[in-house]
Amino acid sequence: MHTLASRLRRLPPSCGPVRLVGVDGHAGSGKTTFTARLAEALGGAPVLHLDDLATHEELFGWTGRLLRDVVGPLGRGQDARYRPYDWHARDFGGARTLPAAPVVLVEGVGAGRRAVRPFLARLLWMELAREDAWERGMRRDGSTQSDFWDGWVRAERQHFAEDPTKPFADLLVRQLPEGYEVLPGPAVTST
Repeated sequence: MHTLASRLRRLPPSCGPVRLVGVDGHAGSGKTTFTARLAEALGGAPVLHLDDLATHEELFGWTGRLLRDVVGPLGRGQDARYRPYDWHARDFGGARTLPAAPVVLVEGVGAGRRAVRPFLARLLWMELAREDAWERGMRRDGSTQSDFWDGWVRAERQHFAEDPTKPFADLLVRQLPEGYEVLPGPAVTST
């Protein structure tokens, strides 16, 4: 993990002075856990969870909020401020600050979407088959979330059919029994 962190720190900035790094993959693929470990290896890099920008009504309709509230200020070298969505209250909460640090991680399904890629220094894809990832996510969330997952699976399929991420990934990340394996992604191997 420290080798990857070192590589990311050495990248040229991609969003103003910030190296914005996207961590994408299917729901349940391990993005949040991996990103937390990567943030730690980066000395506490700030993390934006796209679940904080999505809503029940707009599972993938958060692009405008991301560009306006996060990418815009970071691109100007300013801290970003956004209001995270509360999935239980079904409303946006109080504002949070995302510092304009040397490396900022953005994790979630769609982190590497077309509108975001121009601002990314690197795009990482969590390499786990979608059915395996979804099964893992459903197990994690339990039966009370089964209706949500039914809608989610349809929405995620549609999202990646219209705006795929994996073909543009610089790196593929595979979870191993102990740690992670980081491999060149399709964007690197196809050039």
